[in-house]
Amino acid sequence: MSTPLARRIKSMIRLNGPLSVTDFFSLCLADPEHGYYKSREPFGRSGDFITAPEVSQLFGEMIGVFVVHAWQRHGAPAEARLVEIGPGRGTMMSDILRVIRRIAPPFYETMQIHLVETSPRLTAIQKETLTGHSGKLTWHESFDAVPNGFLLLVANELFDAIPIRQFVRTPQGFRERVVSLDADDNLVFSVGVAGIDPALLPPLPERQPIGTIVEISPAREAVMTAICQRLTTHGGTALAIDYGHLVSAYGDTMQAMRHHAFDPVLAHPGEADLTSHVDFESLVKTAEANGVHVNGSLRQGDFLYGLGLKERASALAAKADPDQTLAIAEAVNRLAGEGAGKMGELFKVIAVSSPALHLMPFRAVD
Repeated sequence: MSTPLARRIKSMIRLNGPLSVTDFFSLCLADPEHGYYKSREPFGRSGDFITAPEVSQLFGEMIGVFVVHAWQRHGAPAEARLVEIGPGRGTMMSDILRVIRRIAPPFYETMQIHLVETSPRLTAIQKETLTGHSGKLTWHESFDAVPNGFLLLVANELFDAIPIRQFVRTPQGFRERVVSLDADDNLVFSVGVAGIDPALLPPLPERQPIGTIVEISPAREAVMTAICQRLTTHGGTALAIDYGHLVSAYGDTMQAMRHHAFDPVLAHPGEADLTSHVDFESLVKTAEANGVHVNGSLRQGDFLYGLGLKERASALAAKADPDQTLAIAEAVNRLAGEGAGKMGELFKVIAVSSPALHLMPFRAVD
């Protein structure tokens, strides 16, 4: 059973030839009529995946602690702009704002909140979630539209949904991976003609077997560059949390999620969420190239524990009944635990600042 978007993609390929992985990825998520984010409710138990803020309020609260700490380290500027790109259902921002209101009232009183969201449906849900803060909220369709000024930016699972390019090692070197049609009119991966600048490859490309895939994402680097340029001009800190690896590596990490299960990437275009692992080394290099201070990158578990996750969980558990206490312990383990499939290990966190300053829980680097 082919999806409406699959039929559209097939006709595009018949007309114009194979599609790059980047174009396929973009269409799957953002096609105006059939794209996943335009037509689905992706978040929560009824959706295709559950993000960290939906697991427990503890996640957003720890991010709130980090944001207040960054604001203080920057000298507590008045009229800060708190920006979230891709706010989901507004859950994380709601938890962040509860913490700011409680521990830094002067910050809350003077700040403005800017949410960058392209989905009208999600915007409506965010408005409902954040109803207690309505006088402070503005929505924008792009980050460029956020007004200039001192910036504290948070982004959870933003970069993994920005398209990638893939290249495959062939006897002639690395060539771009594309989506084409086989003899039975099915979507298949094949190899195109475009090559890749060898300087962009991780170490030892000559030792990789034929068929090895490498992923790069100029689009992710462009978003990081836009954020860093804003920080260097107006000052501030940006925090990004995502599924990924701290060191650039070879491998195919593109995956589709449908009804909480992995789905073949080409099986249901537009009906599955498409992501790939974020290369944090490339984000660090992009930030450094833009003259921004990189506080560092950490595993999510280390980041959350470093901000006081255990202590906050204990305080919540002290007022909870036995069932709630168990739920809190399970949430801590899911958000910060190590080992296969645990968010604490799979997710990484990067923080960048301008001017340079040391932020907890990242280690000071000389």
